Amino acid sequence: MTRDSAAGRATLGRAPGATPPAARSRHHTSGARPPVAERTALVGLTPGGQRRLAAEDSLDELAGLAEAAGAVVAYRLLQERARPDPATFIGKGKLVTLRTACEELEIGLVVFDNELSPAQARNVERSLERRVIDRTQLILDIFARRAHTREGKLQVELAQLKYLLPRLVGSSEALSRLGGGIGTRGPGETKLETDRRRIRHRIATLTHDLADVRRRRGQLRARRREGTAPTVALVGYTNAGKTTLFNHLAGEAAQASDALFVTLDPLVRQVRLGDRQAIFLSDTVGFIDRLPHTLVAAFRATLEEVVEADLLLHVVDAASPDRERRMRAVHQVLEEVGADEVPTLPVLNKCDRVDEVERARLRAEHPDAVLISARSGEGIDALREAVAGRLALDTERVRLEFDEASEADRARIAWLYRVGRVVSHHTVGTRTALEVSVARRWLDRLDTAPDQV
Repeated sequence: MTRDSAAGRATLGRAPGATPPAARSRHHTSGARPPVAERTALVGLTPGGQRRLAAEDSLDELAGLAEAAGAVVAYRLLQERARPDPATFIGKGKLVTLRTACEELEIGLVVFDNELSPAQARNVERSLERRVIDRTQLILDIFARRAHTREGKLQVELAQLKYLLPRLVGSSEALSRLGGGIGTRGPGETKLETDRRRIRHRIATLTHDLADVRRRRGQLRARRREGTAPTVALVGYTNAGKTTLFNHLAGEAAQASDALFVTLDPLVRQVRLGDRQAIFLSDTVGFIDRLPHTLVAAFRATLEEVVEADLLLHVVDAASPDRERRMRAVHQVLEEVGADEVPTLPVLNKCDRVDEVERARLRAEHPDAVLISARSGEGIDALREAVAGRLALDTERVRLEFDEASEADRARIAWLYRVGRVVSHHTVGTRTALEVSVARRWLDRLDTAPDQV
């Protein structure tokens, strides 16, 4: 447990429906300075033993998330406890310690590393007299800040409302709906019920709008599939270097940063791998451990770019001490969206930050992976070769014969002109012989083997 008294002036946005503090702290009521809202305390649980290191790493990641949201972490509390307290998540003694620290350090926001139940959030907030959110709300807040396109904003709002709906609270006994019997007549619909009805209506509207987004994205993917270029999607843990790699391969200048979740809106660009055929390269949102299910569901329209890809490049931060945990987290999300069957090429990025001994160990543990540094360009040529090999983009020069009296064969000839480079074209009667240089992946599209067509 450490303290950092450095002050900051960043502002942490409040997620829609977040409850303000029930009351000001005793310092404020006595005339002292009010708590500075952006100063933040982090709280986590660990069962002890070796898992404490994992809990500390998780709290470090939570600190990165808080800083990405504009907060200044001033205090951390990690309690060893077998299971969360059903009422307050942490024990009552630790709750007193946390309140004292918040008052001393003028902390206005407390972030829990685990998802709190509505009752736990209310009880802790009432005890601390400060705003309390959990990991899920923090991630939703960051996504709300990062979303710039209409699609991204719709997806984030849908996730926020789905998270908020079961957490709405209010008085409902004395202010119930109008009943049908004696003694059941109230003044009508309560504000709580009105809020719930409005949120459900808004969720239905957003779901309908995002269905249109999914339909348009599906049409764009179908149009791309009619062309000659396969689709390659970059996936990986947040801050693994996907956007830097995307910029290197595509010659783009998309925003790349050490901050978490900089990329929310997917980018798709056509990229040429050397002198080979082009591919469509897609940069997608980064994943994180315990990514909220509401976000995964809301971003399904975006994540379908991953599901429909011909190849996934799983970008991994090779210098991260917990890279194996991060890789498992990515695989878990891929399974959740139905992309676990898509061919995947591991790409160990930031290899310029590891020594030769560690590189040798990485090669032994991941023999099918490519080691690169997206920042310096090291290993990029090897990555292009690996992608071309996985997609069978390497070309083969073949001689094919067709019967131009056949409509199907005429269609094949036109298709080969689109996907390959025709070296010679000879026609005798209705028989046509083509000598063509074409990628192996396209030869499999012919109905029969090339030498039998």
